[in-house]
Amino acid sequence: MTQSNEITKEAREEGSAFLPMFDAQGLLTAVVIDTKTKEVLVVAFMNDASLRLTLETGEVHFWSRSRARLWKKGETSGNVLKVVEIRVDCDQDALVIFAEPAGPTCHTGRPSCFYRQVNSSDEGTPTLVKVKT
Repeated sequence: MTQSNEITKEAREEGSAFLPMFDAQGLLTAVVIDTKTKEVLVVAFMNDASLRLTLETGEVHFWSRSRARLWKKGETSGNVLKVVEIRVDCDQDALVIFAEPAGPTCHTGRPSCFYRQVNSSDEGTPTLVKVKT
């Protein structure tokens, strides 16, 4: 899945070929959604290698920017994300992955990494409030 500068906008936006467009760092954004609950589980980044592994294995892999390495979601906990469907946006630089989680997705042990809501306080300072996930 290498990028080519010769790919036309028409081919990328209207064609049937999967032509992912990675950014200058070689990454694209992946949003993982629980296929049953429709809850957003995690947002992370993929490079060409992690995208290939995800497609080959049927389990979600990412590129860790902080650790500068590939990682399979659930590689230590066993709470892998089984791919059900992958959707790509119009210009193929972002993915939505519908997956079946084998357990909690967040490293905190919560089902989703998105367990807090941003609220405005009376003083106008944003605060975080936990929500049920």
